[in-house]
Amino acid sequence: MFSKSADFRKKGAPWSLTARLTRHYVVSTALILSAAVFFLHWMLERGLDARDRAQVLSKAQVLQMLLREHHDNPGFIINEVEHEAAENQSLKYYLRVLDGEGRTLIETSGMKELLPTSVFPPPAPAGATQLAGGYTMLSQHARYLVAAVEAETGGGGKRCLQVALDLSPTLELIEGYHKVLLSVLLGAVALMSLAGWSIARRGIRPLTHLAEATHRISASRLQERVTAQDWPLELTSLAGAFDEMLGRLESSFQRLSDFSADIAHALRNPINNLRGEAEVALGHARTPQEYQAVLGSSLEELERLSRMIDSLLFIARIDDASIALERVEFFVGREMVAVKEFYEAVAADARIEVVCDGETPVNGDPMLVRRAVSNLLANALKHTAAGGRVTIAARPLPDGGAEIAVRDNGAGIPQELLSRVFERFFQVDKSRDLTAKGAGLGLAIVRSIMRLHGGEATVQSALGQGTTVTLRFPAETGSAKMCLVSRIHGRIPVRANGQGYDIGPPPLPYRFGNHMSVWSPLGLYCSS
Repeated sequence: MFSKSADFRKKGAPWSLTARLTRHYVVSTALILSAAVFFLHWMLERGLDARDRAQVLSKAQVLQMLLREHHDNPGFIINEVEHEAAENQSLKYYLRVLDGEGRTLIETSGMKELLPTSVFPPPAPAGATQLAGGYTMLSQHARYLVAAVEAETGGGGKRCLQVALDLSPTLELIEGYHKVLLSVLLGAVALMSLAGWSIARRGIRPLTHLAEATHRISASRLQERVTAQDWPLELTSLAGAFDEMLGRLESSFQRLSDFSADIAHALRNPINNLRGEAEVALGHARTPQEYQAVLGSSLEELERLSRMIDSLLFIARIDDASIALERVEFFVGREMVAVKEFYEAVAADARIEVVCDGETPVNGDPMLVRRAVSNLLANALKHTAAGGRVTIAARPLPDGGAEIAVRDNGAGIPQELLSRVFERFFQVDKSRDLTAKGAGLGLAIVRSIMRLHGGEATVQSALGQGTTVTLRFPAETGSAKMCLVSRIHGRIPVRANGQGYDIGPPPLPYRFGNHMSVWSPLGLYCSS
């Protein structure tokens, strides 16, 4: 148990959707807030620097005015240098006046030791609106903005003014601002984490409800739908697609249920016949001729069962999407004539005229196409009265495909049943007389063959006027999901009930993988 937990931690559990949304939300918020904090810090420093430089320039301009207007009264200058700068506690200035030779005339008390003349830049011209100044770091916590400017006295002399501003209050303000911004940033990220988690939980709540709705659906409750609730716009398409899938599953389950019932009914009749005949035969002693008649009747039932099973296997194999077909281009007229010739005796006995009309090339498997046309012709002959007519017509399509139509003037099919005629075991005759009419797999095989070729089979019918089944083959394509059919010539040994016998040279045998089936236009007779 502990080793599994360790392996799980080692691999790392996948993040939940809530955690992922929260993580992205927090990271995005942190980046945005960090950018905002950086911008505010930059704006603050820029504003404070502009303020400090303006104040230094203002102080230098005051000294220039005093030297120009009161050069003969040094008291004003001394008062400005020694007293006013020292009395301003919020902004502490250091002022120095040098003569033309660079000698100090007046300076703020203590300035000589703190800020010697060598730390100041060269003086700017007397009329400069911006001072050539910079920052001087004397210690970790002592930083000054220093500047120098020339000044003219009223008597025509020149002086050099050096002004320094103590930036300790500004540094303290910026440091405090840093702490406040950092606290705000961390607090905002923490709050945004909680808010993001809450929003993400609330945002994915419809997904939880959708999961709960899907968990309630089972094989016996496929009629339920999830679109009964009001979903967010992003989940509406998902819920709709899920409901469509449920609809397809429900339809598939229903068809499977109907198919199971139909195949059970189809197998029950011949099995009951076999059982009844055996019970009658064993009821009392009979002559060899009577036993032979019972065995012959049983063999007929077994042959019908064999054909039914082979037809189901044929449908299952050609519906397999993992195998591919070897396509050839051939003219379908020859196949139509071959099918007509095979059914000539049956049509003659029923006094039905069979006509072939038209010609067109088809890209596909000739045997499977002949099988489809054979099933349609057999079906038409069963439902056409004596004196009727069945036409097999072929024509090319404008897009390069081909069309084969089998038309009869028989009884027709009710309109409400046309959509079901290609279903397995479906028969228009509700009596399900499988002995006379077959198992109801002929048109299902036709539909599978057409799907195999990428085409379609459609039916049109009117009661009392007849039925037309149309096969449309597409033009040649680069890909196909078909069965690989290889012709086999010669005599083929076939096993039946574990015993081998020779059925002779059949007209159209073919192989699906390792499974070989013997086919004639009437259907699969036997397989091995």
